[in-house]
Amino acid sequence: MSSTVNLYQAKTHLSQLVERAAAGEEIIIAKAGRPVARLMPLAAPSTRRVPGALKGQIWMSDDFDDPLSPDILASFSGEADDDEVS
Repeated sequence: MSSTVNLYQAKTHLSQLVERAAAGEEIIIAKAGRPVARLMPLAAPSTRRVPGALKGQIWMSDDFDDPLSPDILASFSGEADDDEVS
């Protein structure tokens, strides 16, 4: 739900408007009848990441950081022929 208040009302009743926004209401602040700002609740804070939460659930190949073969390197650099790339 959204409601519109004029700038003077917003200045006069800011703490009440903030409480309404914190409760989930979106409030449009208008100046001379034109909307100029929106007061809305913040998104819920995300949960903090826990290091090691996936321990034992993922693995990495022993050769993941070995140098690439020459044909793959040629593909990345644009030197490979279209016939060579499968």
